[in-house]
Amino acid sequence: MSMTELEIVRSTSGFYDGFNKIVTISSKLIVATLVIWAAVFSTDAGAILENIKIRSFASFGAWYIYVAAFYLLVCIVLAVYPKTGTVKLGKADDIPEFSRFSWVSMMFGAGIGIGMLTFATAEPISHFVNNPDTIRGFSQPESEGNVINAFKWSFLHWGLGAWGCYSLSGMAMAFFSFKYDLPLTTRSSLTPLFGRYLKGGLGHFVDITAVIATVLGVAVTIGFGVSQFAAGVYEVSGINWLITDEGTPSNAGMISALIIIMLASTLSAMSGVGKGIKWLSNLNMVLSFALLTFFLIFGATAAAAHSLLFGLTDYIVNLPSLIFTYWAPAQGEPAESLYQWQSLSWSVFYWAWWIAFAPFVGLFLARISRGRSIREYVMGSLIVPSLLCFIWFTFVGGTAIEFELNGAAMGSIIGTSQESQLFATLKIILSGPALTLMIAMVVVLLLTYLVTTADSAVLVINTINSGGDESQKGRFHIIIWGVALTLVIAMLLLAGGMEALRASMFVAALPFSLIMALMGVSLLKVLVFDGVKNRDFVDRG
Repeated sequence: MSMTELEIVRSTSGFYDGFNKIVTISSKLIVATLVIWAAVFSTDAGAILENIKIRSFASFGAWYIYVAAFYLLVCIVLAVYPKTGTVKLGKADDIPEFSRFSWVSMMFGAGIGIGMLTFATAEPISHFVNNPDTIRGFSQPESEGNVINAFKWSFLHWGLGAWGCYSLSGMAMAFFSFKYDLPLTTRSSLTPLFGRYLKGGLGHFVDITAVIATVLGVAVTIGFGVSQFAAGVYEVSGINWLITDEGTPSNAGMISALIIIMLASTLSAMSGVGKGIKWLSNLNMVLSFALLTFFLIFGATAAAAHSLLFGLTDYIVNLPSLIFTYWAPAQGEPAESLYQWQSLSWSVFYWAWWIAFAPFVGLFLARISRGRSIREYVMGSLIVPSLLCFIWFTFVGGTAIEFELNGAAMGSIIGTSQESQLFATLKIILSGPALTLMIAMVVVLLLTYLVTTADSAVLVINTINSGGDESQKGRFHIIIWGVALTLVIAMLLLAGGMEALRASMFVAALPFSLIMALMGVSLLKVLVFDGVKNRDFVDRG
């Protein structure tokens, strides 16, 4: 089959006009089955999902570690290699649709914005207490000597490894779709390997897997976001039913927040990428920099700058070891604790999360990156967002750690739940109306990030279901997937809280991790191996 031919059958009339019925209906049935199962058998569902998570970690932990490293290496090789770095994601005369500021804003907001607000404080604080270096006795928990380690391990999870998943997925779809006029969907990136077989069942399976991964990956992300959103609204309003007696967001609080967010996101999705999503992404970036500026001025600036410099240096120097080290299940210490930390609590969960999130972010990155070279794309989707995350983590999380070290916090940050740790940090800096105003700004920022993520996900799902058709779909299809995403999150939260959401993600992450590995092989085959044989095979534009 020619590289420029991949016909995806679409309905030409009726409710599914413009959509591939097999992919669309199959995806809906799978999501509906999950929702009904979680609603009817809520007690058993949570336990079963948790068992799936534990078994997945034990059986496929090494796979997640090494395949995530492969994704990152493919992106770096293609950007650095002179003959591939200048290749354009599109035709020779294609020019970028968005300015660099809007482009980076949309990538950052869709990729990590929500988690950044929760984990910029929570993760460094957690690693400050416990990480592989403390487990092996190289540093003491909650000590000044453990600060750099806290950021090294935070950078591992939110830096190049995370963005490598997104960057590879987006690059593969953008290259094969825009260069060879193939449909903008996941299956197109596998054309060099499977050719005509992607027209039928194999192609449908790839796209269905991408849809389910998008739904469950986005569900986890929004789940973390609504939890912190509910906690923030409580801090501003003092409404008691938003919070449990233990100080964590209540189910009623999270479901109420979820409904508000999904209604807003559905309205935004109807306006398309160029209007609602672009406007919200720019607002995200402005508010994010306003919050970061606040921490630059009023936070522990000197300590944060020190952590950024030395944490980043430690991360880069140790990156090969960090991304390739796997601690297998074993008896005795420290082996058992290292396995528990990596596979059951942190690294393996993150790689599965980013992989499940990758079809959504990847297709979105592809959609907004037409006309940019591979080198520019990798810089914009891999290097710049990673650096922004590092700065954010050190100045927000670094301030929290410094407050714990100098006694200003007196355990109030470490001792609270992760969704409230940012607010606990702000309470040490501010009080009275100024504190209320700042928390309200964080709540608005959370809202815009959540809405941007949710409406982008709905548009991406419809793009996959329509065989790569980028045009905006009818309102009913946007509403249906907005409702479906809301129900998935709500039912899983009620069935088992965030742990049920986290566990459900592995249902789609594992098969899609293999699809992404094949995407990387496809890119290497066409850009490197076939390009070496025929220098004119790839038009650099």
